[in-house]
Amino acid sequence: MSAFPYRLARAGVVMTPVVGDPLEAEGVLNPASGRGPDGELYLLPRLVAEGNVSRVGLARVVTEDGVPVAVERQGVVLEPDRPFERGRSNAGVEDPRITFIPSLGLHVMTYVAYGPLGPHTAVAVSDDLRAWRRLGPVSFEYDDELGIDLSLFHNKDTVFFPEPVTAPDGTPSLAVLHRPVWDLGEIRPGEGEHPPAGESRPSIWIAFIPVDPVERDLRELARWRQNRFLAGPEFPFEELKIGAGPAPKRVPEGWLLIHHGVTGRLESGVAQQKNVNYAAGAMILDADEPWRVLDRTAEPILSAETDDERSGIVPNVVFPTAIETVDGRDWVFYGMADSKIGVALLERDSAAG
Repeated sequence: MSAFPYRLARAGVVMTPVVGDPLEAEGVLNPASGRGPDGELYLLPRLVAEGNVSRVGLARVVTEDGVPVAVERQGVVLEPDRPFERGRSNAGVEDPRITFIPSLGLHVMTYVAYGPLGPHTAVAVSDDLRAWRRLGPVSFEYDDELGIDLSLFHNKDTVFFPEPVTAPDGTPSLAVLHRPVWDLGEIRPGEGEHPPAGESRPSIWIAFIPVDPVERDLRELARWRQNRFLAGPEFPFEELKIGAGPAPKRVPEGWLLIHHGVTGRLESGVAQQKNVNYAAGAMILDADEPWRVLDRTAEPILSAETDDERSGIVPNVVFPTAIETVDGRDWVFYGMADSKIGVALLERDSAAG
């Protein structure tokens, strides 16, 4: 196998918490992104208030010589104000990912609704990045071959592909990545893990949504079908779990998926883990059958090495969540130690075969 054809090069920090702002007391991190109707590039960062209560903000990206260097805040666009986003002891709308889907003419946001039974995926749509229509929590079509009800399980790291693909059953469909967690002990103490046959560690799955029903009713975007395993932990930097990052990007080799891998020690019942290490890796998925992995990195393409990445609310974290093009170059925005937002240049590796 030849060297992986893409790499990341750090370019700096673009967003840090405002001192004294209660909405950012515990960090700004893990942004979604998109182009507004005005053509401007925006980040939609997760803003974390005291008590680990998250909201989604809006911030225009400021560039210098084509390099993202800062942001201009423009308020909050999503708050945990629905019952499925609020529990008695927790609340939040977390870690948004946004994909603009030209065939729909809409930005489609997946986010973590941190509600009464913990973290579950929800979907919202917008045509301007400011006003969001909630489509509600995701439901998963039951598949007797899998023999599991995916709706039972906590789920994060979900993101849509930007264009329709052909699903395994031959149907033109939208594809979406997700990451179920099989341990039900977080919901019902003592229940333990209920994984399907195969990999029990949290892994990347793919689901499909037929295009025709979505065109009739956008609420179908929250009903995910034909769920199947895509990729699990395989290399040392992914020992505990992996999860999808930004929306897959179409490249000559297929679909480029940047993901994260986790090592260390997880503590049950703890939202902000302190003994883990998050690094970024990448995969190439088949262009026509995106449930097939053609290539992946055995080593991280970005690890927690700088002070901003190693020290923060959750130390030793780089967490990529968005890719955007500025003046012909691709930039990856990522969370730094659950505290700040950094940016790195996505480059094609000329040394790759």
